[in-house]
Amino acid sequence: MEQAGKIVVSLKGLGFRYKGGDEILKDINLELRQGDFYFLTGASGAGKTTLLSLIQLGLRPTRGSVQIFGRDVPYHDHDAKAKLRRRIGIVFQDYKLLNHLSVLENVALPLRIMKRSSKYIQSHVPELLEWVGLKDYMHARPEELSGGQQQRVAIARAVVNNPDILIADEPTGNVDEDMAKKLLFLFQQLNRMGTTVLIATHSSNLIGQTKFPVISLEDGWLHGQKRRPNV
Repeated sequence: MEQAGKIVVSLKGLGFRYKGGDEILKDINLELRQGDFYFLTGASGAGKTTLLSLIQLGLRPTRGSVQIFGRDVPYHDHDAKAKLRRRIGIVFQDYKLLNHLSVLENVALPLRIMKRSSKYIQSHVPELLEWVGLKDYMHARPEELSGGQQQRVAIARAVVNNPDILIADEPTGNVDEDMAKKLLFLFQQLNRMGTTVLIATHSSNLIGQTKFPVISLEDGWLHGQKRRPNV
């Protein structure tokens, strides 16, 4: 885990356009420090998912600079980039679960990549699945689950290795209010342990349950970054 308060994400003058299209993101300047917690809002099509993809190194900017953990992103070095990405937990809007693996195996995948022992995996993963209400489904395959259940698997996979950064794209969009509160509590617990959290959401109810700051994307421009309050 990075030192508290240290800059872990720095975007400067960042612009992005898909091939042949207009610029979606314009002169984005964003700084996230270890222990920050932000909500990201904006209308559908504003570029939230694109911005998250740039931070988690799934896309390369058209212009500007991206630094993660104090270093320029090594886009041409696959191994170095993969090493950085292992420190970032990602909750995708479309889940990206592996259908040939069970729920337990999907969640355990980041731990296996980190070469954690089978003993650790067998004790830790079921506990996390119980927390997100899926202990009885650990041997099921993703296609046997509802959308909300798959979303909870994706969240469990993203947080299982206590990442330095957690990026979540509409993580409570397919769950009921009680589960949304429980998942928000999980994100807050991770944040208290030092994880930097950035959640894209349309849910004003979710945002209203905390005092964490909100940034917004409007017509490709980013607005409203402030340091987290001392509460």
